[in-house]
Amino acid sequence: MDITHLTPDAEGSIEWPSFSNDKKAVVTLGAFDGMHLGHQAVIKRVVELAHQHDAFSVVILFDPRPAFVHGWAASHHGEEPAVQNVDAEALTSVDDRLHRMEQFGVDHVLVVHYTLAFAAMSYIFFLGRLTGKLGMRTLVLGQDAAMGKGREGDVKHIANLAAATGVFELDVVDDRGPGEVRIPRDFKPEAPSEWGEPVDPLANATKAERRAWSSTNVRYLLAHGRIQDANAILGAPHAIEGEVVHGEERGRTIGFPTANLGSDIAGYIPVDGVYAGWLVDGENRWPAAISIGTKPTFSEKTGLNERVVEAYCITEEWIDLYDHKVRVEFVGFLRPQVKFDGPDQLVDELKRNVEETKRLTA
Repeated sequence: MDITHLTPDAEGSIEWPSFSNDKKAVVTLGAFDGMHLGHQAVIKRVVELAHQHDAFSVVILFDPRPAFVHGWAASHHGEEPAVQNVDAEALTSVDDRLHRMEQFGVDHVLVVHYTLAFAAMSYIFFLGRLTGKLGMRTLVLGQDAAMGKGREGDVKHIANLAAATGVFELDVVDDRGPGEVRIPRDFKPEAPSEWGEPVDPLANATKAERRAWSSTNVRYLLAHGRIQDANAILGAPHAIEGEVVHGEERGRTIGFPTANLGSDIAGYIPVDGVYAGWLVDGENRWPAAISIGTKPTFSEKTGLNERVVEAYCITEEWIDLYDHKVRVEFVGFLRPQVKFDGPDQLVDELKRNVEETKRLTA
């Protein structure tokens, strides 16, 4: 898979590459944060149509996420986020998204640095550039896609443009899944108060009423500890990545040494609590009980309080992971963060957490 990084100029224009004068392209675009089942449906359709028409499969990937750029500008007097500002709401890193796209067989990914000037371009001009430069014969979009200044380029307008010009086709994919859910606009993470996987408040609703494929829905579920519902939308365990650093080593003193992730964590950190999951280091995978907590320290990078992620590997062997970049995958919520009366009570609870982790990862 060929990866090209593109940066718009001050007016928002991009020097798009030309792949071939003789071969057309099937194109889609978006942030694809989380690479959930809806994203997968769109990208698989791109690859399928490209094979059918002997064309290139092309994904235009926006980085940072448009929602992050516009949200930052709204709260910072119109300024765009700097490189050092971290999008703590991103479900997955760009590298993780690129890896998944390569697995699906995409030919070209154009990683576009998303800016406000680029966002202000007319969708008609934008699509004209894609047909003229990339040789776009088919544009594949999800049902709710919109692009260009003021998001005027929705599916209806793009379909009318395709029909009027005849230079490209629009292929619309069902990327929302079975049903729709209503997510509070400004929801806040809320840690469950009970032990075990949180109850779905819509558990008695039909399947079509209680699940929808969207990054916002996944973020909402993770912010409420509902790991299994989030994973069902993602089609894989939600994961974060970071480097193992030296911690306070209190776990070692009670027989539960943990791998502590540093402050630079890629991926959306679920709400505070203890989880069952996996710790992955290269080809090695260990079941792990994962603890997440929040420090009172404020992070200038994210604009949020710093988070602590510790993973206890369930293994008989001693493993040294310091300075290793590891992946932490979540499979279920075990319990909230609570204060125990003493070390004996804590150890007993940790032993229960280990047994439940073994069950969930079996």
